[in-house]
Amino acid sequence: MIQKINTELIRLDKDKIDKRYFYRFFKRLFDSLASGTALIILSPVFLIISLLIYINGQGPIFYSQIRIGRDGKPFKMYKFRSMVTNADELLRNLRSQNEVDGPMFKMKEDPRITKIGKFIRKTSIDEFPQLFNVLLGQMSLVGPRPPLKGEVTEYSPYDKQRLWVVPGCTGLWQATERNNVGFHDMVELDIEYIEKSNFFFDLYLMFKTVKIILMPNGAY
Repeated sequence: MIQKINTELIRLDKDKIDKRYFYRFFKRLFDSLASGTALIILSPVFLIISLLIYINGQGPIFYSQIRIGRDGKPFKMYKFRSMVTNADELLRNLRSQNEVDGPMFKMKEDPRITKIGKFIRKTSIDEFPQLFNVLLGQMSLVGPRPPLKGEVTEYSPYDKQRLWVVPGCTGLWQATERNNVGFHDMVELDIEYIEKSNFFFDLYLMFKTVKIILMPNGAY
């Protein structure tokens, strides 16, 4: 477990992060090429998963949700639908059963998750449509998890440091601890990623993510 810190302290230098022009340029170039290629290669997977979701749920294939990106800019993030169609309404009655600390909501035996939803969440396949967000420049392949607007309203100044970079489909938290740690530890992992971030570290985390898809970790 990551040691807790004084959340009122600011650990990162935003000006230094904003001036990493060389890294950001090549990261964006790689994101564009890789996401476009992946969407073509994974098109058969998209078709199969879409059919399974429709057969199991008779509802929308994709689920979109407003998330908060770099510097607090909102955008619409896409996922394969892994829950029942009225999941957001049911959430109000499940808040008291939240299993993680902080503003995030996580519940291992969430009754809103469909049968096919359990599989695609466990393997992270539900995240594949975010490749469209990467292609549009709203997300990166690697970066902190994009939070909900309601979560950000509860952020401390320390927590908001994770919003200083483009959010990602995967990252240090997603590729290592995932649901094994709570909100504050997730923030620490995201800030550690921002401190260490470089092109080769991004590649390392992408390879770890591919391993998780083949050998799922604690995702739910």
